[in-house]
Amino acid sequence: MNASKKYARSLHARISLGTTSDDRFMPKGYLSAFATLPELVVTEKLDGQNNCLSKHGVFARSHAALSQLPWDRPLQERWQRIKGDLGDLELFGENMFGLHSIGYRGLESYFYLFAVRERGRWLSWEEVELTAAMFDFPTVPVIVGSTRLPEQKLPYADEDQVLSTWLQAILGMDWRQYVQSPGALQGYDPATGADACEGLVIRNAASFETNSGLLPVAWNEFDSLFKLVRKGHVQTDEHWTRNWKAAQLCDYERYHWYGYHYLGRA
Repeated sequence: MNASKKYARSLHARISLGTTSDDRFMPKGYLSAFATLPELVVTEKLDGQNNCLSKHGVFARSHAALSQLPWDRPLQERWQRIKGDLGDLELFGENMFGLHSIGYRGLESYFYLFAVRERGRWLSWEEVELTAAMFDFPTVPVIVGSTRLPEQKLPYADEDQVLSTWLQAILGMDWRQYVQSPGALQGYDPATGADACEGLVIRNAASFETNSGLLPVAWNEFDSLFKLVRKGHVQTDEHWTRNWKAAQLCDYERYHWYGYHYLGRA
């Protein structure tokens, strides 16, 4: 089955730390292009699995077939309840049911919405928030709900410096310090107990196509959002899939549709 296209590739800012040989960076001039956008949204990047809920079913990162992964079972149950209301909406979010390389003491839900696609177009952030409310999901944490880059002296001569300075101004600290903080959901490294945050995503607040013409990127890469991730970002591997554990929620009443039986509750 290939009922929908998978989530496009999000590219790294050039100052992003936790990149691998397979990762790709935004092209030169990207920040100057983003400075022309009237409104940006900065969200926290959570350490989960990318899942999509559509009228066809629940998909993991690949959309070649419906997901049969054991840590997707809560989402599959939830999909059964909402599938008749999805229509052309495709809900993309972080599936937090399986504990990855960051634990969260402030986790209230096992699914945090970060994007909605409708007939090939990605909805505005305002529409994402409305959709989340309609289906009783939280969104990923919003760090800054409405902001923009400085317009002076475009194009930027030193994009790395401009981005670092801008992030420090809106975060109140160096972004490298922020990813060593607990973030919005009290993140921590399960192995050491040290504070941890996966990273940040900066996106166009308006709706957009995957390739809006803003930047010269590949057909399967976003040109209206980019990310920064922490150093030491760990990808899910075969060891994780054999030994995964369910994450714990701090509040089982806030988004109670999962059913307590997944964590041994009646």
